[in-house]
Amino acid sequence: MELLNKLNKAISYIEENLDAEISYKEAARLAHCSEHHFKRMFPFIAGVTLSEYIRRRRLTLAALELKDHEVRVIDVAVKYGYHSADAFSRAFHSLHGVTPTAARQSDVSLKAFPRMSFQMSIKGDAELNYRIVQKESFIVTGVKEEMNNEDGHFDPQVLKGDGDELYHELEELANTSLSGILHVTANMTDESYDYYLAVATTKKGPEYFATLSIPATTWAVFDAVGPAPETMLNTWERVHTEWFPTSGYELTEAPEFVRTLKEHEEKCEIWIPVARKSN
Repeated sequence: MELLNKLNKAISYIEENLDAEISYKEAARLAHCSEHHFKRMFPFIAGVTLSEYIRRRRLTLAALELKDHEVRVIDVAVKYGYHSADAFSRAFHSLHGVTPTAARQSDVSLKAFPRMSFQMSIKGDAELNYRIVQKESFIVTGVKEEMNNEDGHFDPQVLKGDGDELYHELEELANTSLSGILHVTANMTDESYDYYLAVATTKKGPEYFATLSIPATTWAVFDAVGPAPETMLNTWERVHTEWFPTSGYELTEAPEFVRTLKEHEEKCEIWIPVARKSN
């Protein structure tokens, strides 16, 4: 119940400041976690990113205010954080399917996204197998692709088509105790992140491969056994909604990765950088 109260306090803060500047740091403080952890955890609990939730709520309130014909569009735009009528109009049309001016008409259909609240859901009936690993810094090398983080879809071009030659090339480079193919996400922002299809290695790869240095850190490593990608996605969600709230750990700002092993087709490991929560 304490965790739910903290999350709902964070939501209350966001709701009270939809027409002002919202500090992610303050929202995270109210949720009793780091800003990075709060932003990363939010989509697993809410189903949308924190920035997208705020955008939807602001545009929902904007649509309601535009029903008052005495209110100017530009005033509503500025109130909800848009610095120009054009930017507001594009965002409004993207969500509602009509322009702000058209939204004033009485027979126009608009979308409403209600305020979010967190409630108790009894889970934990299935075990989560994990271990805590201390690991020195290491290098990963492979193919890098920038991904859009706004739509929530994971569809890298590098995974499409016949990748046997690429996988063979990567496996030839792998020469550390951290064997297998690594699916790494790094440099995550509200808009994008970098995805690497890579291996841990001390060798130099071909010129078209990218290299990423991963710092020494503590890792929570979770086993995901079952059909891909459903099992992996379900495990990742349970880590954030079931394990983190009671573990005493929180996310740290470092790359995350999924490790797959050729000899275990229906098993992967989810490596998440963690640190003990401060009191």
